Amino acid sequence: MGDPAGISGELSLKAWEHLHQGAFPFFIVDCPDRLEKLASDLSLPIPIKRISDPLDALTCFGQALPVLTEELKQPAIPGIGDPDNASAVINSIKRSVSFVQNKEASAIVTNPINKDILYQAGFKHPGHTEYLADLANSKTPSVMMLASSQLRVIPVTIHLSLKEAVNKLDSDLISHTIRTANTALKHDFGIDKPRIAVSGLNPHAGENGAMGTEEIDLISPTLELLKKEGIDITGPLPADTMFHAKARESYDVAVCMYHDQALIPIKTLDFDSGVNITLGLPFIRTSPDHGTAYNIAGQGIANPNSFIAAIEMATTMAKAKAH
Repeated sequence: MGDPAGISGELSLKAWEHLHQGAFPFFIVDCPDRLEKLASDLSLPIPIKRISDPLDALTCFGQALPVLTEELKQPAIPGIGDPDNASAVINSIKRSVSFVQNKEASAIVTNPINKDILYQAGFKHPGHTEYLADLANSKTPSVMMLASSQLRVIPVTIHLSLKEAVNKLDSDLISHTIRTANTALKHDFGIDKPRIAVSGLNPHAGENGAMGTEEIDLISPTLELLKKEGIDITGPLPADTMFHAKARESYDVAVCMYHDQALIPIKTLDFDSGVNITLGLPFIRTSPDHGTAYNIAGQGIANPNSFIAAIEMATTMAKAKAH
């Protein structure tokens, strides 16, 4: 369900409106009363169907948005987060994981959460991804991919200051990220021989040591070891020449050393339709690449494109995984 005070309900309603005549049946773990009220308040003529089993979604999806009930403790007020409703948000994630673990669903698409609201209610995990990994008993760190129809990117380090990101880089982290990407592209995207482009850390990939030696001392030796495992890798490459149209044709994913190297190009190319994908979990998880947007919640102006793209991406990955 995501944060009920944010735009998640509006996204769910609009996604069903866009997809219900297509081949992407889904259901929402959410409060049906809240969704009915929201649809009415926003003048969205979208019927809600309460279901008791995930399979029920297959028979009613074309006529109504299927909702598995997760009751809220308090009425949701757009733009005002309420810790009293955190337990419902958390439980919707937990139940969704149980559905994919029990093969009752093929993938999870998570609506945006407000971590501060969850923390106030005692949530102990840094965010969605870490909670999902805990529920899955995953022992290795997950990897974040951002994807659109034009580009896939993976940052080796994520939400760290630039100084911290540089200090955290080591051969093990780079190797784990690239191996995880290679496996996911094969199993989740159906790419038999993935091509992975890897950026350097410094301008011009260090310019042979003139602008930094991390490429010589760390990145290149790590990539050479991975190439010996049979992984198709190009790099380290200058990040400023990796993302023009011709360059993007030469690889299936770009692995970058830090957050902005990876996210600036994809958000520039496709800000509204980028999808966040968690690699390394034993199930498929996607999410829209934006937050709860309290500032526009309840106004009917939220753009559902990223959420729709997340559903479509999850479907594509599920089909590839099934084969």
